[in-house]
Amino acid sequence: MTTRPESRPDQQIRARSRRHTTVAVIAALAVSLTVAGLPSPASAQVPAAATRWSSLMYHSLTPGPEYVALRKKLASQRATLANRADLVTARKAAHGAAQTDVTKAVAADTRTRTRYAVARENLTSARNKLTVASQRRPRSGAAVAAAKKSVTAAAKTAAARRGEARTAAAALKAAQATARTATVDVDKAIAAWQTSKAAVQTNQRKLIELDKSTELAAKAAATSRDVVNDVRGKFVVADTTSVNGVTVHKSVAFAFRRMLSDAKADGIALSGGGFRTKQRQIELRKINGCPDVWTAPASSCRVPTAIPGRSLHELGLAVDVTSGGRSLTAKSAGFKWLSANARKYGFVNLPSEPWHWSITGG
Repeated sequence: MTTRPESRPDQQIRARSRRHTTVAVIAALAVSLTVAGLPSPASAQVPAAATRWSSLMYHSLTPGPEYVALRKKLASQRATLANRADLVTARKAAHGAAQTDVTKAVAADTRTRTRYAVARENLTSARNKLTVASQRRPRSGAAVAAAKKSVTAAAKTAAARRGEARTAAAALKAAQATARTATVDVDKAIAAWQTSKAAVQTNQRKLIELDKSTELAAKAAATSRDVVNDVRGKFVVADTTSVNGVTVHKSVAFAFRRMLSDAKADGIALSGGGFRTKQRQIELRKINGCPDVWTAPASSCRVPTAIPGRSLHELGLAVDVTSGGRSLTAKSAGFKWLSANARKYGFVNLPSEPWHWSITGG
């Protein structure tokens, strides 16, 4: 079957449609990158390695919703665990006090029972004496009266001792009831604490499993040399941006900003010098007394200075870090903080220069 050729207007309509579709796809991709929180590209030709490094570091430093929710839940569970631990301590103290009260009550009960038994024996003896005095002949009125008086006194004492014994028995019963309640309470508190402890341990394991930051940072580190190679071939000054006054390549801006922010939260104020032009690198080589601007190794300068065209500063991928306006030293608080934390932000130290940090350590 022969197909009728399209007219020119039809061709123009189809061309416009394809252009609109392409623009829509590009717009959708831009929106998706913005939603993901990735730094905006410096140009349309951002090296793939730099884009991947930036993406990996963004996701390494930005916990997902599930991780954030679990961390919040875990914080609440830890607070509950601490409260329940305090409750166990209080319940154990109450249980100990209750047991002490029982011990005292048992002693008091034994003592009052003994005294009541003695009082009853004394009453029986007094009554026997009264019987003897009453039956004795010739009968002595004085003796009978004295015996009656003894019976009355003994009966009064026995009654008092019986009251004391009953009071002590009631106190013992109450103390035992309190002790039983305290035992139940401490058992419940321990069981609740154990439940909370198990929940915390379970979610701690889950949180560790969800935390991919170390893995992602390691993947980013593995691509760092590719980033340098790709950026070096396509770099333009427009690819840099300022982060708290420090000019760096846009691909590392997010991670660098987070590093400065987190250091500040820990009481460490960091700044420094990042990007410098090739011309400035040449000037520094001269200032630092390098034997030859273009060939002498960096170590031959008074202050180690890379050959122009080789410095990561010229790409915005390295920073000479300062704190309080001074370059870092191996003993400075800033260097110690970076040594402990910088890798998770993608920055590595050049061992010979405590102030020099870059994405490769070079």
